[in-house]
Amino acid sequence: MHVAIIGAGPSGITAAKNCRQAGIPYTLFERSDKVGGNWVFNDATGHSSVYENTHIISSKTLSSYEDFPMPSSYPDYPSHRQVQAYFEDYARHFGVLPEVRFGHSVQRAQREGDGGWMLTVRGPDGERTERFTHLMVANGHHWNPRWPDIPGHFAGRYLHSHDFKRADDSWRGQRVLVIGAGNSAADVAVETSRVAQRVHMAVRSPQWFVPKYLFGLPADVIAARQRWVPQGLRQRGLTLLLRTLQGPYAKLGLPENTRPVLSQHPTLNSDLLDLVRHGRVVARPAVVRFDGHTVHFADGTHDDYDIVVAATGFKITFPFFEPGFLDLEEATTVPLYRKMLHPDVPTLYFIGLFQPLGCIWPLADHQAKLACAEITGRYRRPADLRARIAHEVAHPHYAMDQAPRHSTEVDYHRFRDELLGELATAG
Repeated sequence: MHVAIIGAGPSGITAAKNCRQAGIPYTLFERSDKVGGNWVFNDATGHSSVYENTHIISSKTLSSYEDFPMPSSYPDYPSHRQVQAYFEDYARHFGVLPEVRFGHSVQRAQREGDGGWMLTVRGPDGERTERFTHLMVANGHHWNPRWPDIPGHFAGRYLHSHDFKRADDSWRGQRVLVIGAGNSAADVAVETSRVAQRVHMAVRSPQWFVPKYLFGLPADVIAARQRWVPQGLRQRGLTLLLRTLQGPYAKLGLPENTRPVLSQHPTLNSDLLDLVRHGRVVARPAVVRFDGHTVHFADGTHDDYDIVVAATGFKITFPFFEPGFLDLEEATTVPLYRKMLHPDVPTLYFIGLFQPLGCIWPLADHQAKLACAEITGRYRRPADLRARIAHEVAHPHYAMDQAPRHSTEVDYHRFRDELLGELATAG
């Protein structure tokens, strides 16, 4: 028995921790030189999704691994440096670091006839193949940029939010357009508005903007305390609260949202709407065409820009699998039980392949526990796995818009309860 784990981000290190605690031999492959995945800040573009001033958008209360709380000295919303240090401490505390092969990238993962896996791994000394009995995939889903399909050519600086690092002097006095209205778009708009000549934000569809604090507490802490309220009533209550606090979005030039909160993944940001009200960020409609430095919008207007940032999300990609094995780049659902178990491949586990209204990391820990319980024979997956997957797909936790950005969406607390329910059946 020997498990291969791809990726030493937050999901990979908790997978390794659980393997170690279950007495399962494992090897953890990480292409960079540190644990933490996207939370390892690096000026090199294409490396991570955090920028210099990134803070997490879920509170430390609900972002901590349940067996390893974040330090009490940390603020409610720690910085990326604090978070990466936390992951280092976690990996060191649970003895994970010695089994991490830094600087090693998995090029291919091929299934063997007996159910095992043959991995082709590229490291400092070249490529080699290694065989494993099981495979845990924890390569993350916020690293392969999704670019918008916009006709024409933009003659200025055009980048994805994945490559945004800081609003330095190269942004000073520039005319900036941010495409999108999600969390990354809001962060980029807020940061660049401090130095740019002007910042516009192209918003294609209605979006809800939730402040990080409600009634003096982190928003996710408040939400956790309201779990006893029926879901539909909670949605209506939060919708009414935001309408009361923020007023009509149409007055800010933003699309008016006619659907309740949590019909789309919300944007958590306490600064953006204030900057819109102060004129530092201006909302524009969807982009329909580029023409040199000129950008044309859906309402027939146009404007000139020096920099365009596409904050348009990411594709879920597994570059090491055979083509066609599991293609989720444009999928609107994920055909895996509990977002982790494949119906046809019992030696394969996905850890952290979900997007909660909250934080991935503590729930990935429960997924890893479940994987280890099956590997050691203490858990038996349901016999009717395909039917269970079909039921999950047909009954998502929230009736969100059908789009790739919502394919992995789950409710934090309901998903936790479901995973704990599975673990309760393990011997």
